[in-house]
Amino acid sequence: MQTQRAIAASAADAAVETIQREMTVFARRARASAGRMHPELSLVSYTLLGHLEESGGCRATDLAAHYALDKSTVSRQVTALERAGLIERRQDPDDHRVQVLRLTQAGTRILAQVTESRREAFRERLAGWPEQDLERFAAYLLRYNAAAATTPVGPPTPAAG
Repeated sequence: MQTQRAIAASAADAAVETIQREMTVFARRARASAGRMHPELSLVSYTLLGHLEESGGCRATDLAAHYALDKSTVSRQVTALERAGLIERRQDPDDHRVQVLRLTQAGTRILAQVTESRREAFRERLAGWPEQDLERFAAYLLRYNAAAATTPVGPPTPAAG
């Protein structure tokens, strides 16, 4: 006969498995919908533009560190965004050796359009949800992302036996 603790652990394991599976579905859907929102703006590009807007500009190495991305990945994205005229490099006024990435007017305009489209899509998906559920969901996402930001992801640890 299972103890209450074993039953609770089993239920928690099942919930974690469901969360993992549904977060994967969410990520796939987000990547797919990003192309429909703006064909030239990938989800990574959209995310980087959003960070540049929020931060008022930063170095490419700061973007890589913030999103735990390889510097070469960020470099390719930055190059593509520069070519598209969405960002520009400017000399850092405090350290002339450093270049800071900033949104251009076109970048600000496209980011606003895509953000509004994404916001509207979320409003439609969540239209039937009670306000209390929306507030709880938002709080859970904030809590999850705060924990994810402080917990490095690495290879799984072997099970103790």
